Amino acid sequence: MKLSGFLFVFLIIIPIAYAQDSDMNGEGRPKSFKPLIVYQDKGFSANHFVPSGYMPTGECIKMDDAFKENCQEGESCIKISYDVACSLKGRHWAGIYWLNPADNWGDRKGGYNLTGAKKMVFWARGENGGEKIAEFRIGGVGQGREYPDTDTASIGPVILSKQWKEYEIDLRDKDLTYISGGFAWIANVDDNSSSCTFYLDNIRYE
Repeated sequence: MKLSGFLFVFLIIIPIAYAQDSDMNGEGRPKSFKPLIVYQDKGFSANHFVPSGYMPTGECIKMDDAFKENCQEGESCIKISYDVACSLKGRHWAGIYWLNPADNWGDRKGGYNLTGAKKMVFWARGENGGEKIAEFRIGGVGQGREYPDTDTASIGPVILSKQWKEYEIDLRDKDLTYISGGFAWIANVDDNSSSCTFYLDNIRYE
């Protein structure tokens, strides 16, 4: 009886322990996602991804990622000016991708494994209010190339106010094992009749 009782307890405990261990990392601690920063301040050592993917060519965009007036937090933020009149002469839209490594559209290995991230969070505001961003997104880079992103997610259109507001892109149920397109915005002339100047700050994965 003592032996059979021991076996009964042993068989009950082992599966429970195994289920608990499956939610642990190699050091015996629960798995968790450490926030990954895309932009906090200009030159911040923990920034990831590079705002190098100007679309379609970049001539209608001006960006200052060391802007220091009325930032949401910290020493600097990002000011972006989309020249709508310039864009009317071309493809009628523009945008920027934050890439890893810089200028990588899926032809080189890079990116990050962001598995465990539940959302992409960022702050934004417009110069005058009413600026319309067609889409904020992550992923979606390199389709048909050697190193494509494993998924994409987005929100939009987004109409900005003059006041800072926090936005979220839901990443639950997304395959984030390889993401080289860390963040992007896209705007177009149909949504913005004149100038489109806006600001971004504290861009991060959580």
